[in-house]
Amino acid sequence: MSTSVPPARRAWRCRRLDGGLSMANCIIRKHPALFAAGIAAGLGAAAVYGMAPRTGNKTVDERWNEFARYRYAHRGLHDDSLGAPENSLAAFRRAREYGFGVELDVHLTADDRLVVIHDSDLKRMTGKEGTVEELTRPQLEEYRLNGTDQGIPTLGEVLRIFEWDGRGSMPAPLIIEIKTYCENADLLTSRVMECLDTFDVRYCIESFDPAVLVWLRRNRPEVIRGQLSMDFLADDAGASAKALPLPLRVGATALLGNVATKPDFIAYRFDDREQPAVRLVCGTLGGKLVTWTIRSERDMLASEAEGAPVIFEGFVPAPQSCVAAHWASPTA
Repeated sequence: MSTSVPPARRAWRCRRLDGGLSMANCIIRKHPALFAAGIAAGLGAAAVYGMAPRTGNKTVDERWNEFARYRYAHRGLHDDSLGAPENSLAAFRRAREYGFGVELDVHLTADDRLVVIHDSDLKRMTGKEGTVEELTRPQLEEYRLNGTDQGIPTLGEVLRIFEWDGRGSMPAPLIIEIKTYCENADLLTSRVMECLDTFDVRYCIESFDPAVLVWLRRNRPEVIRGQLSMDFLADDAGASAKALPLPLRVGATALLGNVATKPDFIAYRFDDREQPAVRLVCGTLGGKLVTWTIRSERDMLASEAEGAPVIFEGFVPAPQSCVAAHWASPTA
């Protein structure tokens, strides 16, 4: 049986197609501004959709509600006067004793070990030259933090402090920031997850590097993941932020990486939280917000009143967040 289209029908189809094209051409010629506005609106809608975080995951939402009950001590509950410098075992033990969650930073050493310290450059915290990623774990054991007896801990040593022993209530959760170096995002993230799998701790992962979140999205979608950011264009953004290429600074400020990462939460600098991208993603699009670094009770309460858990330092509040009460309020 022949499947060819009769000539009359072919002619009708051609006329219909030609008519549609003619109408489109007419609109473009007579109303170019209207046509351009339509294209812009379509592209804008696609961009907004692309920036949307991951929402509607019941398991993630339930776990997030647990996370939001706590306040998180920035790099542990550190106090140099007490011999507990930032990201030290003493600072993490102190946070555990007070009932706080903690935020901590993880790097990968030259011999493939996970260590907890904020800067790759060791000068600020140890007074000695060196780069974490270029040294081995045995070499790093020679360094001391801020003139104390505290060394640079491994991730495993920190996790042991917050591991649940099966008795009583579980310790507060951890916010683990993955600090990438050069092109090690995939390797570092996989090593961190391998380590976490051996401990009974509650945690989420955050990073400034979208590659970390992309790896988690592809390989460990059950893990709560957060995009760290700030206003990279602000006058007080810092030297390291200002050293980045301008397009990267603009994109990071505007959370454009969400298209690939689909984060569960945004961890944004408190003073920059009014950025349009933050209000879009964490307001209109239903994303979750964490603010950093809070240094006063006033700012802490302001953040929590907006539904955003806090990462704090420099003072000692109560460990329980007001965020849960905010969500429970019928007027919230």
